[in-house]
Amino acid sequence: MKIVAISMGDALGIGPEVVVAALRDERVRASCSPVVYGEREVLLRAARLRGVPFEARVEERAAAAAPGSEGPALSAARAGAAALACVDAAARAALTGTAQAICTAPLSKERVALSSHGFAGHTEFLAGLSGARVAMMLAGPRLRVVLATNHLALRDVPLRLGSEQIAFVARLASTALRDRFGVARPRIAVLGLNPHAGDGGIFGDEEARIVAPAIAQARAQGVDASGPWAADGLFPRAVRGDFDAVVALYHDQGLIPAKLLDFRETVNVTLGLPFVRTSPDHGTADDIAWQGKADEQPMISALLLAARLAP
Repeated sequence: MKIVAISMGDALGIGPEVVVAALRDERVRASCSPVVYGEREVLLRAARLRGVPFEARVEERAAAAAPGSEGPALSAARAGAAALACVDAAARAALTGTAQAICTAPLSKERVALSSHGFAGHTEFLAGLSGARVAMMLAGPRLRVVLATNHLALRDVPLRLGSEQIAFVARLASTALRDRFGVARPRIAVLGLNPHAGDGGIFGDEEARIVAPAIAQARAQGVDASGPWAADGLFPRAVRGDFDAVVALYHDQGLIPAKLLDFRETVNVTLGLPFVRTSPDHGTADDIAWQGKADEQPMISALLLAARLAP
């Protein structure tokens, strides 16, 4: 059975809780052999909170503890450092072939950055660790979105967009759909940056200057890419099945429709890594952490997709 390495996530968030709850799902247990990178005591406490047994193999990493287990509170810096150590160990297991895929529970970028300055997210960290050039896909039952830029301030997006980058993401999406998702002839829609895709230059020239050349480049490389499409009109067509994936040019342009449609079943997939990586598409939800309220379905969806995509 395929081994999926699971990073426990941030002990101050809902990660441990959704991990233990998701591992009780019969479909997950039938699809993979899980190995959790984290701290057993934290996971056992989360299991007691949810009233479920916890029997998965654990690879102990930097002590993460849990709120209230060591004095009044766990330090934010320690929680962030421990969460990142778990991700690092799970990824190295995949790089060495010990695991066939990894699935990462949520961590807090803010808390990780307290000890790892410049940390921007799982995607960027894993790209740096593996030396791969990557892109973020949000894969749901009705919509797949791939981002040309990831975690950037909105004001920086036009400055960081380039034709070569957009063409690369379109090509990466096409390859992943064919090789991992089983789509024989992937159709890729590329969005414009501005309202109405610039409306012939009235609202900006990025479509003509950057996006259209990127589409031409991707098509020359064998990708069935089209656009630039106006985002407001394109997404309904993509949901109807006219396209197999949409290349969005910035974070919220793609993630808002993906999460609005199928939040519980949409999975974050990092394309381009030398191993499969998935994650639930939500954060640490600190406001409900350790209250027994967290919904494990997004973690279940992420684990099932990791097992499905794993070689």
